[in-house]
Amino acid sequence: MRFGLLGTGPWAARTHGPALASHKDAELTGVWGRRSEAARALAGELGTRAYDDVDALLSDCDAIAVALPPDIQAPLAVRAAEAGCHLLLDKPVATTPRAARQVTAAVDAAGVSSVVFFTLRFSEPTAAWIEEQAATGGWLTGRADWLSPVFGGADSPYTASPWRREKGALWDVGPHALSVLLAVLGDVDDLDAVRAGRGTGDTVHMVLRHAQGASSTCTLSHSVPPAAAGVTAEVRGAAGVATLPGRDESPVDAFSRAVDALAESVRTGEAHPCDVRFAQRVTDILTSAEAALPQ
Repeated sequence: MRFGLLGTGPWAARTHGPALASHKDAELTGVWGRRSEAARALAGELGTRAYDDVDALLSDCDAIAVALPPDIQAPLAVRAAEAGCHLLLDKPVATTPRAARQVTAAVDAAGVSSVVFFTLRFSEPTAAWIEEQAATGGWLTGRADWLSPVFGGADSPYTASPWRREKGALWDVGPHALSVLLAVLGDVDDLDAVRAGRGTGDTVHMVLRHAQGASSTCTLSHSVPPAAAGVTAEVRGAAGVATLPGRDESPVDAFSRAVDALAESVRTGEAHPCDVRFAQRVTDILTSAEAALPQ
């Protein structure tokens, strides 16, 4: 499958690009970025071509992989779907329900496949753990916490990210937490019942009620010091307590699995669980949480 890479930042350079360039079933056709000089530099590192015209890249590809801020990603995803490209997108797919719905509508109208890269759903052993707990069922409560030091003193390439500064951990790592909880506990049954509160810095606490009767909480932050950082999740129910294992592999390996998932969806015509429709629901929930925050 011929892929075009949209984006030239750290996530594109460290994860998307290397995964596509090394994947046995993918051909990295080219790179497009908002800064042509950055596109040329990354294309050179990856051994491919830089494109100045995004539409020219779309016409040369079967699929695109996007590593761009969500509100840049969404309209480009629509454009790519309309050009007949399958979509491998980043989370969140958009930061407004309207933009997310436009992506879903474009995918449906074009009949293309889509996968959204929720990292924990493609990393191991976390992906297998999520599937196991979803199959077990009977869970009454859950929690998923993602505490990051991106704004808390870490030496991170994402500290200077304007969209992360603006939207905070709720929108950057909230999708990861929801990708676990929704898969295991089921959908949120009432968006109006979503509750949220503020903590230190960009820290947000979120409370959810799921359609199958379980409840859950999330604590999301980019403002903790490095010593306090961590990713944890657990569910409790008739089967006892199940705790999310740590990730053992690099994001490149996880992204390679997302490439495989998109290829499988294209081959079979079956929607992947982490498609744009699921990502749209995540955007709906995060929008409700943001609206519930005290001003």
